[in-house]
Amino acid sequence: MVDKITNIFLAGVGGQGIILASDIMADVFLDAGYDVKKSEVHGMAQRGGSVTSHVRFGEKVASPIIPEGEADILFCSEKLEVLRWLAYCNENTKLIINNIEIYPPLVNLGEMEYPKNIEKAINSKFKNNYFIEATKLAKEAGDARAANVVMLGVTSKFLPIDEEIWMRNILARLPKKIHELNKIAFKKGREVV
Repeated sequence: MVDKITNIFLAGVGGQGIILASDIMADVFLDAGYDVKKSEVHGMAQRGGSVTSHVRFGEKVASPIIPEGEADILFCSEKLEVLRWLAYCNENTKLIINNIEIYPPLVNLGEMEYPKNIEKAINSKFKNNYFIEATKLAKEAGDARAANVVMLGVTSKFLPIDEEIWMRNILARLPKKIHELNKIAFKKGREVV
């Protein structure tokens, strides 16, 4: 077990499975014997708005909220979400980013522009950046909706928990009919880093 608390900040757009991913993480960490705290904000999730979740684990965790600047991992299922939550990062944070763009309603209406060069801006400030083609890999596994499981596969490579524990807890949360494609999606995520 680790003495330190590990902080994972998850962010995405409604419908991308951020809450499911954070639930799976909490299950995994509990199964591995850690104390776990979790918090989530749904916002305008049903309208494509931002969804966030804090997951913290360690020997003893007092609060579910990650202090700014203390995220060990920033798990973002869309590129723009990275920019919204950089205050939670520090120079050692691992940024795991699904390399897709989902335009917010104001961009679609022509009232705002989607930021350009997000990847370049992130790479100029942070050194542990992983821009993952998670949606593409999920499609290869059988369903684009498994992108969050691809991202869990990537994340699992940076944490001290056996792959078997991850897989057991992923499958426990999903219907049997999609177990096989999610096994493939998880493995694709693990293979990418």
